Amino acid sequence: MVFLSLTMNYLAHAYLSFNQPHLLSGNMISDFIKGKKQFDFDPPIQQGIKLHRAIDHFTDTHPLVKEMKLPFKEKYGLYAGAFTDIVCDYFLANDTHEFSTHEQLAAFANETYGSLEDQLHLLPETFQRIFVYMKQYNWLYNYRQATSIQKSFAGIVNRAKYMNDSITAYHIFTENIGYFQPLYNEFFPLLKSHALLTIENLRKND
Repeated sequence: MVFLSLTMNYLAHAYLSFNQPHLLSGNMISDFIKGKKQFDFDPPIQQGIKLHRAIDHFTDTHPLVKEMKLPFKEKYGLYAGAFTDIVCDYFLANDTHEFSTHEQLAAFANETYGSLEDQLHLLPETFQRIFVYMKQYNWLYNYRQATSIQKSFAGIVNRAKYMNDSITAYHIFTENIGYFQPLYNEFFPLLKSHALLTIENLRKND
């Protein structure tokens, strides 16, 4: 099922591009770009690639995120981070401080698809193929639904070696929402500030 491709926290990366088209493109394609391939793109898209990596590093090493990983850690080991990324996008999609209504989230998703579509000819074919499903199945908006999170978890498991159980991950998520929520509430403003500072520094050093 193509919907299962929703296995990365695309919503956070899109949102933390702050409606800047080239930053958005680089931020969304970063995981498809290896090594020196980033230099094949125009400097503004390169900045988006670097922004994505700065967001990932800040997230992966932050103590609050390490706490969020703990419920997944025993069962899923190193994959705990992948599940936690999706959990963060669920909370972001339902965060009324960032999207005051579901309609605002829907509008953001549509604007993001439009911006990416305008630049699609500049982006890697691997991302172009994924984008078709991202738009068709409205991934960015659907992060707000628990059923979509369940499908995302299944996608992680389907792509991982030696794992075949996503139901347990989903149960961990639903049973620990009250544990995750305050950690997300504390962490996301810090991540947002870090992303803004990263953009400022990238432009100073350009």
